[in-house]
Amino acid sequence: MRTSGILMPVFSLPSPYGTGTFGREAYAFVDFLKKAGQRYWQILPLNPTNYGDSPYQSFSSAAGNPYFIDLDMLQEEGLLQKSEYEHVDFGRDRTSVDYGKLYENRYRVLRIAFARFRQAIPEAFTRFCAKHEDWLPEYALFMALKDAGGGVSWRNWDEKLRFRDPETLRQAREDYQEDILFYAFLQYVFFKQWTKLKVYANQNGIKMIGDMPIYVADDSADVWANPGQFDLDEDLLPKVVAGCPPDAFSADGQLWGSPVYDWERMRKETRPYAWWRDRVKRAFAMYDVIRIDHFRGFESFYCIPYGEKTARRGSWRKGPGMELIRALQEDYGSALPIIAEDLGFLTPEVKKLLKDSGFPGMKVLQFAFSGDPESDYLPHNYDRNCVVYTGTHDNDTIMGWMNNTAPHEVENAKRYMHFEGSGGFNWAMIRLAMMSVADTAVFMMQDFLGLGKEARINTPSTLGGNWNWRILPGCTNDWLAKIIRDCCMIYGRCANHTEG
Repeated sequence: MRTSGILMPVFSLPSPYGTGTFGREAYAFVDFLKKAGQRYWQILPLNPTNYGDSPYQSFSSAAGNPYFIDLDMLQEEGLLQKSEYEHVDFGRDRTSVDYGKLYENRYRVLRIAFARFRQAIPEAFTRFCAKHEDWLPEYALFMALKDAGGGVSWRNWDEKLRFRDPETLRQAREDYQEDILFYAFLQYVFFKQWTKLKVYANQNGIKMIGDMPIYVADDSADVWANPGQFDLDEDLLPKVVAGCPPDAFSADGQLWGSPVYDWERMRKETRPYAWWRDRVKRAFAMYDVIRIDHFRGFESFYCIPYGEKTARRGSWRKGPGMELIRALQEDYGSALPIIAEDLGFLTPEVKKLLKDSGFPGMKVLQFAFSGDPESDYLPHNYDRNCVVYTGTHDNDTIMGWMNNTAPHEVENAKRYMHFEGSGGFNWAMIRLAMMSVADTAVFMMQDFLGLGKEARINTPSTLGGNWNWRILPGCTNDWLAKIIRDCCMIYGRCANHTEG
C-alpha cells in the first residue's frame, strides 16, 4: 500500500509555553494530518535531552522528556493554577526553543504540580510504577543523584555510587526519596499524556513513527545501571566510543562519544540480547513503527579509542547482524514494523543484512544529484520496499539545500525533474518523492511551507543552534491540508480517512 507521512518533532509544535507539548496543538496536528490524507506522523526521540539538547543524547533510552508535558492539561486536572505558569518566561521567541529558559523554569512549575499530586497519589500511579519497574526506579534515582550533585556526570560521583555499592544505593534511595518520587511522577504524567495522544491519532487513522538511536549517552541511567552491557574497563570507563570515520563531508569524522555495546557478552546471556529485546519491547509499546538510527551498526560499527579528540583514528568491529534481528523476530514476529536508517557508507555486507532483515531502508533525495546515474538515492533505482525522504532532520530544508548546496547538484536536480526557475522548487522535490515507487514517502513539515535554512532542525557535528525550530500558529491549516491531500491523490498515496 502506497502511503505518506510528515516528519514533525513534538518540540516544533506551537505553544505559549516555550516548546511544543502533548496538548491542544498536538491534537490539532493529528487533525491536520488526517485532512491532508496522511498515514504517518514521524517524530524524533521523545527521551529527555542531555547536554547539547539533542534528543539522540539522552539521560535515558526509556524515559520521556518532561518538557513535553502539557501544563494546561495539568491545570485541567487540578494540579496547577493558570497563574502559576502563564506568565513564566519559558522563552519569548515563538519560532525557537530556548532550552536554557526551559531548564531554569519548567521544573520549578512541575514541582508545584507534584506537591499537589503528592497530597493524594492515585492508584494508577502505583500501577504505572509496577509496570515500568525494569527501568523507572534506576532512572528516578539517577536523576535525583544528578540533582544532588549539581548535574555533573555520574562518572564524577563518589566511587561507591559509581560502582553501585548496595548499601550506598540503599541509603541514597532513603535520603532522596522525595526527589525519586518527583521523577517517577514526571514519567507517569508524560506517559499518561502521550498515550492519550497516541490513542487519538490511531483512532483517526494516523500511525506514529518513533525514533530509536542505536547508541545511548555515556552520561545516562542506561550505562550507570547496566555497565555490563557496554564495553567498559575495570574503572567503568569506555574502552572505545562510537562515531563515524572521516568522509567527504567531514575530514575529522564524527565523534559521538557514546560507549559501544559488549555484543559478545549480550549474545552469551541466558536470554540472548535481553537488554536490546527489552528496549525494543518498550519502543513498540510507545510507537506503531520504529525507525532505528544508524542501522548499519548492527553489521559493523566504528570504534574510536576513548580520549581521542576526533574520529580520525578508529577501527571497525563486527556487530550482531541477523542474530539480533532473529531474536527480535522471535519476540514480535517476522514482519517487524521497523524502518532501517541505512544512510552513509554501505558495504555489501550491510546491504545484505538489510535485505535479509526485510526492513525498508531510507532514500534521501538530497543525496541523489551528485551526477552518478547509478546512485541508490535516484528514484529510477528504487525498489518498492523503502521509505523516501526529501530530507531528514539532519538535512537542510529543500529550499535551504537549493540555495546552499553545490550549484551542479541543484542543476542536476532541476534537469532530472524538468524544472526551470527557483520558485516552487520545494514542491517539485515533494512531487518527485510522491511519484516514486517507494511504498512510503515522508516529508519534513518545513518543506511544505517552503522555509529556508533558518528552519533546519540539526547540523551534524555542531553544537548550538540545533533542535529548536518551531512552527508558527496557523501554518497547518485546511488550505495547506487540501493541497497536500490533492497531491497524495494524484500519486496514489492518500490515506482513506473518513471525513469529519
